[in-house]
Amino acid sequence: MYGLVNKAAQDFVIEGHGEETWRIIKKKAGVGEEAFVSMQPYPDDITYNIVGAASEHLHMDANDILEAFGRYWIKFTMIEGYSKLLDLAGRTFPEFLNNLNNMHAHVAQSYTELKPPSFFCEEIDSKTFKFEYHSHRPGLATFVKGLLFGLGEHFNIEVEVNYIGNIENKENSHEYLVTYS
Repeated sequence: MYGLVNKAAQDFVIEGHGEETWRIIKKKAGVGEEAFVSMQPYPDDITYNIVGAASEHLHMDANDILEAFGRYWIKFTMIEGYSKLLDLAGRTFPEFLNNLNNMHAHVAQSYTELKPPSFFCEEIDSKTFKFEYHSHRPGLATFVKGLLFGLGEHFNIEVEVNYIGNIENKENSHEYLVTYS
């Protein structure tokens, strides 16, 4: 993952639990970097180790941390200068979700080693859709759930996200039922 993700994880921990907690988690995770470079790729293990160390130190389930981090990611990217890109991806919640693949393709022009996930939306009715997330990275289904809640906050709407499950015969592919108002 790129340093931007690890920098967001660092800020997420510091904002919620303070600098000293970050130092402890960083040490438990075996992270030697003093600072993450946003546009530099890092091994995925660093990010997974941060989540594992945070789970252990904070006595929280890793999925709860990932969901909260997903919510935080939306705010973080806005602060880090990606607000225009998010605005261009869509003016409404469903428009934004339907443009996620295009947005990631645009981001990949700058982040040349990016291996983005892919998404698919299927409208069920005017306020409900099935949302699919496909990735080569395991274990991020609850992070995506948090992202959906974070996007609801961004668009000032109420969002309900129900995890349907892993898509049969597709490793690291997940389905959600999303309702919004």
